[in-house]
Amino acid sequence: MNVLAFLIPISLILGGIGLAFFVFTVKSRQYDDPEGDAQRILSDEYDDHPKPD
Repeated sequence: MNVLAFLIPISLILGGIGLAFFVFTVKSRQYDDPEGDAQRILSDEYDDHPKPD
């Protein structure tokens, strides 16, 4: 039972770190256009350079 005193806080810390990295990726707009990629793969046009924002 003494092991649980170490494992529970460690798991909470690792979960918090994972959540912080997920929030960071959402705020840095890495998941901005998931539908665009799905439609782009069906297109016959080949685009070497993405359109500028």
